[in-house]
Amino acid sequence: MPLYKFKPNDIFHNRIKVHPKQIFHIYYGNATSSVPPHASAAILNNKIALSGAFTDKVRHIPPGHVSAYEINIDRSDSADLSENQLIYPFITKTGSRLAFKTISLVDFNNFAFGDVITGSYPLSASISKLHFIEDQDRPHVSALSATLNYYTPLSLHYRYSSNLGDKGSEQLGLLSVPSIFYGSSIKKGSVDLKFYLSGNVVGHVQDTKQNGELIEVSGANADNTGKVAGVVLYNEGFLILTGSWDLSPGAPGAVRLHQEIYSELGLKPPSWVYFGQSMSGTISTPSSSYTLEFQGTDYVPTITMLAHAPKGMFNHSNNPTYPKYNSNRVFFATGAYGYQEPKDVAIKNLVSSSYKNHTASFEKHTYISKIGIYDKDRNLIGIAKLATPVKKTENRDFTFKLKLDI
Repeated sequence: MPLYKFKPNDIFHNRIKVHPKQIFHIYYGNATSSVPPHASAAILNNKIALSGAFTDKVRHIPPGHVSAYEINIDRSDSADLSENQLIYPFITKTGSRLAFKTISLVDFNNFAFGDVITGSYPLSASISKLHFIEDQDRPHVSALSATLNYYTPLSLHYRYSSNLGDKGSEQLGLLSVPSIFYGSSIKKGSVDLKFYLSGNVVGHVQDTKQNGELIEVSGANADNTGKVAGVVLYNEGFLILTGSWDLSPGAPGAVRLHQEIYSELGLKPPSWVYFGQSMSGTISTPSSSYTLEFQGTDYVPTITMLAHAPKGMFNHSNNPTYPKYNSNRVFFATGAYGYQEPKDVAIKNLVSSSYKNHTASFEKHTYISKIGIYDKDRNLIGIAKLATPVKKTENRDFTFKLKLDI
């Protein structure tokens, strides 16, 4: 088997910019759904929890979550030692005093040297929602005040306190998106929120200007079109919703009939500050559901390798079917100090002819089906497989493009 070293112009390192799309469907459980009564759920990309042979959830995570490490797949969480138990992280307390970040200093000091400190898997992440009523203490929002003011040149709606509203005291909703869903940042112009009542869209906002403003583009009331319902922090993964107008259907100025318990304030009409509210505590909103869509921005480093098959090369095979059947290939010259293969072994002619039951003139050729990648110590580190083997004759040359995400 010939080995060829990649030349400087055969290897390229680059970075691919991708925009993974995420869709969350948020709803409230009822007696007929797969979610227990008085419990909320968020479905990610229309995926439902799968049942396994040893557990009711293959990944051991709730719907709408993503697993951090994708381990413990279909493992039993039973305490029975006869079954495959869940994998867990552990570390032994030594003089290096290394421990998990979840272990406090007091608890760490209670361990003796040589004790095994354990953690727990699986770890998962999902979106979350916090709702703040007027004049309520909001440390999560105040921590973002400097960030919000930093983006004020994009839109005045970012300003923490202005004539457009005071985010330190007004009613608002804070939607948090972990970076595992979007990568480096949320793509501008891709954020899309829909508010449903009994399956009907009553509000639809998008960041159409790509400046962070969530603008209502359609809904049950045309008077709300064009209003700014909040802002998006693209790099930080937060949506701050301040739109408090009524979204329930009805004529302008008329009494709206739909109300639900969106917060501890009791029955209230639907508005954007209550978006995703069923994820907040034990709030009961059986008629309301929500959809959050966005695209992330991530960068994937890749390596591209060009493997060449020159003319006149790769024209011999060690496959046992390569020699002609019944040739003298079975007789070998052997001895105590040597071994010699026969020189007169005929190669099977596979060249097809234009005439039936005839073969064309003999021509050496092989079929390339796999390309192996080796490190500097000639250890096989990767195999590229072709969907269809390529016929290699002595007068043909090929260049195979291999790409690997690293």
